[in-house]
Amino acid sequence: MRPSHIALAVLVTAVWGVNFVVIEVGLDHFPPLLFSALRFLVAALPAVFFVGRPKVAWKSVVGVGLALGVMKFGLLFVGMNQGMPAGLSSLVLQIQAVFTALFAFVALGERPGRVRLAGMVVALAGIGVAAVDEGTSGPLLGFTLVVVAAVGWGVSNVLTRKAAPSAPFTFMVWTSAVPVLPLFALSLAFEGWDRDSRALASLDWTGVGIIAFVAWVTTLFCFGAWSFLLRSHPASSVAPFTLLVPVFGMSSAALFLGESVSPLRWCAAALLVGGVALASLAPAPRNRAVQRVDTPAPALPVEDHEAHASR
Repeated sequence: MRPSHIALAVLVTAVWGVNFVVIEVGLDHFPPLLFSALRFLVAALPAVFFVGRPKVAWKSVVGVGLALGVMKFGLLFVGMNQGMPAGLSSLVLQIQAVFTALFAFVALGERPGRVRLAGMVVALAGIGVAAVDEGTSGPLLGFTLVVVAAVGWGVSNVLTRKAAPSAPFTFMVWTSAVPVLPLFALSLAFEGWDRDSRALASLDWTGVGIIAFVAWVTTLFCFGAWSFLLRSHPASSVAPFTLLVPVFGMSSAALFLGESVSPLRWCAAALLVGGVALASLAPAPRNRAVQRVDTPAPALPVEDHEAHASR
């Protein structure tokens, strides 16, 4: 990769990592489901009127939109609102690589191979260590919700891979439009009209800036840049950069939010990042029926996605 492309990849992963801090701040302004709905509303409009129709089946657009927008980001925001730290959230979400490989094996018949399986086991051990640490020092419900959010990301990765959109940015914009109404409906059902209306009535420039950042910078710019990198280089060269997301996420959370990192959490980070790296960089088996799913990027899948990841 050219130095400029490496710099772009690092910039994107840095923004995705810092985005967890922005989400944490945003949750002080909005209920989590309303926050997620606004994020996708601003990402989809007015772009959806200018990008043309997605050249894939509508069921793929709807499936990815629900899995990524409602399940992944909806549960991520709720989990963080339940007390899951921003830095730890950026780390735990990386377990999506394991779920992606598992779902790709079931749905697409892609066999992971021994080295990749070993990496998945190491990554799962990291999640176990993180669960022990969070169980003794924080809300286990929030941790569980973020893990389930990673499951939703894995589902969206495989659905996107199966759809194989020829125009990833267009696909991302349309899949952003799908979760808007379901998220607004869930917000009204669980967060209530009074809470939502108070949040919207008290909207200030900080809240506007947060919504603009998570919608335009982390979604449209970052996923657009990521899709450019994936078109310019093999996915196996680009995808490992996503391992920098928890590095930026945990460091920015410590710097801006004062989050401490316990020895157990450092151990979990080493296991999880090491396991995902092993699974990502392992050579694909030679005799397989279909192309493998590379480790996806956060936030809407391009090759995959978003990463349509941090957020």
